Amino acid sequence: MSQLIRDYIELVWNQGRTEEASRFLAEDLIQHNPNLPDGRKPLVDFIDGFRQQLPEARFEIHRLAAEGDLVFIHSLFTAQPGHRGVAVVDVFRIADGLIAEHWDLREDIPETTASGNPIV
Repeated sequence: MSQLIRDYIELVWNQGRTEEASRFLAEDLIQHNPNLPDGRKPLVDFIDGFRQQLPEARFEIHRLAAEGDLVFIHSLFTAQPGHRGVAVVDVFRIADGLIAEHWDLREDIPETTASGNPIV
């Protein structure tokens, strides 16, 4: 399951190879992102438009954990080189070898933190 998510992020999001989406996403994907409807097609359409606007955008996975049918990733999203970025946590539920459900949270990377520790 972990490799499924790594490959999905790299191929579909980072490389924009949305023609590969059926290898990773259930057709009836349940989406908890408030800006996206359910289903594979709306997500693929979103990724295609996203990649057109931000062709250098990239997710860099820093942490990945799995438990049961869930996979969690903590990543750094950058829109373009030099962008400070956004910390992102995604949760994926896997069923029948495909991503069946998705949740995500994000927070802009601050210039500094009180502890001096990075948030990603």
